[in-house]
Amino acid sequence: FFAEPGDRVEVDEPIAQVETDKVTIDVNSPEAGVIQKLIAKEGDTVEPGTKIAIISKSGEGVTHVAPSDETPEKAPTASPTAEQKKEAAPTKVEAAPVVEKPKASVVPPPSKPAAIEPQLPPKDRERRVPMTRLRKRVATRLKDSQNTFALLTTFNEVDMTNLMKLRSDYKDAFFEKHGVKLGLMSGFVKAAISALQKQPIVNAVIDGDDIIYRDYVDISIAVGTPKGLVVPVLRNAERMNFAEVEKEINTLAKKANDGSISIDEMAGGTFTISNGGVYGSLLSTPIINPPQVRFL
Repeated sequence: FFAEPGDRVEVDEPIAQVETDKVTIDVNSPEAGVIQKLIAKEGDTVEPGTKIAIISKSGEGVTHVAPSDETPEKAPTASPTAEQKKEAAPTKVEAAPVVEKPKASVVPPPSKPAAIEPQLPPKDRERRVPMTRLRKRVATRLKDSQNTFALLTTFNEVDMTNLMKLRSDYKDAFFEKHGVKLGLMSGFVKAAISALQKQPIVNAVIDGDDIIYRDYVDISIAVGTPKGLVVPVLRNAERMNFAEVEKEINTLAKKANDGSISIDEMAGGTFTISNGGVYGSLLSTPIINPPQVRFL
């Protein structure tokens, strides 16, 4: 929640955030007024259409007293009378004397050496942070993919001389004309599109016992954000040129990082590109993003 009871909000002002499996969505106030009560609590799971707060247009709220805040008066306790004490006194029972048998001396068994417990780091040097719904969903999907699909990773060397020269020769003019930098991702996307068009089996998805071939190319681009991994999609990438690819990647990456990306912008996709080189990786073995069949 961005606001508390008693705060005034305007129309369309964000008052809370709802985190889904894929994206974080702002909940805007439908009207101007004063927040009277928060119905939902932070961390609750709510369904679409569920009311999470009450907003009063006039700002006049009704104060409710919780039952736990009311302290009942203590009833006076009467001291027991002498007659009651007499009745409550236990009756003495005389018992016959018991002759104790001599006890045999017991020799205690040799004590075992105490087990040495491992010395763990102190708890004050640890931090426990709950996973977001996005991170839990990504972990579940990737683990399911690992358990279901037959994963195979191959590595090939590619001569990047021409692409590096192209980028070096035209990066300044490209930025002046299009307002975005000419990176390597547009080259990777164009190369992937060419391969997918030449090998349609790679540009396909698995649906039950069927393979669906697609006559279009939607490229998923893996983006690491502070809240977790998201995979926005370049729609109809086969129709894009280098500048359009770079602009769309830049737009989707900004949305992913500020949490404004929509679920529709991450749905579908027939081929995913994950560039681990931005993190300094030399080689990597990504997990397939179902229902896709290939990953770069």
